[in-house]
Amino acid sequence: MKSIEGNFDNLEVNNLLKKHFIELRSVSPAGSTHVLDIDGLKDSSIKFWSLWENNKLIGCGALKFLEKGHGEFKSIRVADEFRKKGIGERIINHLIEEAKKLEISKLSIETGAGEFFAPARKLFKKFGFKECKPFAHYKEDPNSCYYNLKI
Repeated sequence: MKSIEGNFDNLEVNNLLKKHFIELRSVSPAGSTHVLDIDGLKDSSIKFWSLWENNKLIGCGALKFLEKGHGEFKSIRVADEFRKKGIGERIINHLIEEAKKLEISKLSIETGAGEFFAPARKLFKKFGFKECKPFAHYKEDPNSCYYNLKI
């Protein structure tokens, strides 16, 4: 698996992210959607990677720096043709390894509480993420679930 940092101008990456934004906004109530658009992912507090195998885009993910030693996963997405093949685990493993290189010792994530997000919640729990209170700018919201992991 090859990872490329940034790479927003790549048409495949751009299309995957746009699909991600549209889909998440369609399944989340207004005011409870926390997905970042491409400009949001370009913020200096965020590192983004596209992940490739045999020159095919398999997915992407990002890390947002919240404070010293604390990061947040953002925009984890598996390309449709690679779903249900363990790629989500590979993306999370990649992000954890990058977090360690960046001296992040605590990772957090916000994801949806609805049925659509059940596979994501299951995957995070598989990695040892534990439910927690809202972090950073998040507030209690029945449509959101919050998790963190010490690494």
